[in-house]
Amino acid sequence: MESIHILLIEDNEGDILLTSEALEEGKILNKLSVVRDGKEAVEFLNKKGNFKEIQIPDLVLLDVNLPKMNGHEVLKYIKQHEALKTIPVIMLTTSSSQEDIDSSYRNYANCYITKPIEVGDFMKAVNQIEDFWVNLVKHPSK
Repeated sequence: MESIHILLIEDNEGDILLTSEALEEGKILNKLSVVRDGKEAVEFLNKKGNFKEIQIPDLVLLDVNLPKMNGHEVLKYIKQHEALKTIPVIMLTTSSSQEDIDSSYRNYANCYITKPIEVGDFMKAVNQIEDFWVNLVKHPSK
């Protein structure tokens, strides 16, 4: 099995830790990169500043509520750029707002998941995301 590079765009340290732990427990080879705001996400995806040597991710986990540039703006940016638009983007957020859900799909999110409140349920959700998007789904060539 090939490894997969996952970019987590999340500002909540607790959710970063839980997501990292869940991915480590998943037994799937992956590399996790983390950025904590929307502006940093765009720099990462453009290989600017501190991110000149990074590998473009195979999958993005994107929070809606981010500082500097919100998740909808980041999603729109990704899906409007030829070199990035085929990267699957999963909205993984606390928001269950229908407006956020509709906006995400209008901007071509691949799926929208509201983060479970309970730690065990959150870990299970991340493992299911990883299992589906790594083991089952076929990704476009780079």
